[in-house]
Amino acid sequence: MSNVIVIGSQWGDEGKGKIVDWLSYKADAVVRFQGGHNAGHTLVVEGQTYKLSLLPSGVIRGKKSFIGNGVVLDLKALQNEIKTLEEKNIKIDNSILAISQSAPLIMSYHQELDKARESELNGIKIGTTGRGIGPAYEDHVGRRALRVCDLFNKKKLSDKIENALSHHNPIRKGLGIEELNKNTIISEIDSYSDFIKPFVKNVWDELFKLQKENKNILFEGAQGALLDIDHGTYPFVTSSNTVSAQASIGTGIGLIENCFNLGITKSYLTRVGEGPFPTEQSNEIGEKLGLLGKEFGTVTGRKRRCGWLDLVLLKQSVNIAGLKGLALTKLDVLDSFEKIKVCISYSYKGETYKYLPLEIEDTSQIITNYIELDGWNQETKGTRKFSDLPKNAKTYISFIEEFVGVPVAMLSTSPDREDTILFKDPFNN
Repeated sequence: MSNVIVIGSQWGDEGKGKIVDWLSYKADAVVRFQGGHNAGHTLVVEGQTYKLSLLPSGVIRGKKSFIGNGVVLDLKALQNEIKTLEEKNIKIDNSILAISQSAPLIMSYHQELDKARESELNGIKIGTTGRGIGPAYEDHVGRRALRVCDLFNKKKLSDKIENALSHHNPIRKGLGIEELNKNTIISEIDSYSDFIKPFVKNVWDELFKLQKENKNILFEGAQGALLDIDHGTYPFVTSSNTVSAQASIGTGIGLIENCFNLGITKSYLTRVGEGPFPTEQSNEIGEKLGLLGKEFGTVTGRKRRCGWLDLVLLKQSVNIAGLKGLALTKLDVLDSFEKIKVCISYSYKGETYKYLPLEIEDTSQIITNYIELDGWNQETKGTRKFSDLPKNAKTYISFIEEFVGVPVAMLSTSPDREDTILFKDPFNN
C-alpha cells in the first residue's frame, strides 16, 4: 500500500489535473481535501477535454472519489459540474462519489459578500475569483457555517441560518446590499438537498477503512503552496491551507501512512491576480510564455502573469510542504528560447536572501539574481523517453533538481496523458 499527496508547488495552474489523472490508474480512491470551485483542473482523456473545479479528477476514470471536510462546497456548482460530465457520458452516482458530512457550504450570500468587498476595497486588492470561498471559510472558523449535515435537520438548519444572518445582514446593510430573510435561504437550500443526499457519507471513516485495507489513496490538492493562507504570499493568498499537511486535516485521516508528497511544478512561473511576483516578465518574454503556454485561467478565464522559474520560491515550497519529488510540466513552452533564466536568490538593500522575506513590504524593490542557461531550440512536445530529450533540456531538469534538493519524479511533455516520462513512481516509493 502507498498513498500520494499531490499539490501545486507554485501559485496554482501547474497542471495538476493531468498528473492526477495519470496517477489515478494505480489509485483505488481519489480525494479532494481543500479549496472550492475557485480551482480548475483540466484533463484530456482520449481526445476529450474535461474541466473540473470541485469533483476529484478520479471520477473521469471511474475511481472511487471523495470530497473531504476541508472543501467548501457550492451545491449549485457541484450539480452543474456533474450534469456537464453526464452530458459527456461520465455517470456520477453514489457508488463513485462520496461527500463529507462536515464540508461547509458556500451560500449565495458568501458570493455576494465576496464581490462587494473586492469592489469596495481601497488600496490592497486580493484578486479574488468572487466565488465566495473566503467568506465561507470565515463562517467556518467563526462557527456559523452551514454544513452538509445540516441540510437534513430542518429545526437545526433554521436556527443556524438565523445565526448566520445575524452576522451577515449588518454587513450587507453597511455595504448597501439588500438584507436577507431566513425563508429565502431555506428555499435556496431546499432546491439542492434531494440532489446531494445520496452522496453524503462519513468520509473520514471510509478513507480510514481503505487505508486499513492497504488501498492506494491519491490526495488531490487545489491551488498551490505559494497561495497557502499561512505560508503563501499573504495577503494575496487563498483562504485555506494548500500544503501537503492539509491532506490529513481536510480528510480526517490523522496519519496518512507510507506517503509520497508530489509537487506539480511548471517549467516557468505564472500567477493569476494580485500579489508579489519577483521573476515576472512584463515584456516580450512574458507575452511569449503566455502565448505558447495558453496561460488563461480554467475557472476565471483571466490572463495569467508570466515569468521565469523562481527556484528560491520553489525550494521554499519543497521545504514547507515536505515534498519528496516534483512533476515538471510544460517544458515544451521553453523549446524556442535561445536563453532561459532561473532565479537563484534575491537582493535587497545589500542583503542576499534565499527565501522571500516577509518584512519587505514593497517586493517590487527586490532584485532577482539569475543564472542563465542555454536553450535547446528543439521540440520536446510529446516526448516519452528521457533519452530523446535535448541535452540542454536535460541540463535544465538537473539544475532544478540540484538546487531544490528533490528529484523530478515525472515529466509532462503535453496535456495528453500518454506524453509523460516517469522517473520515479510515487506509488512505489
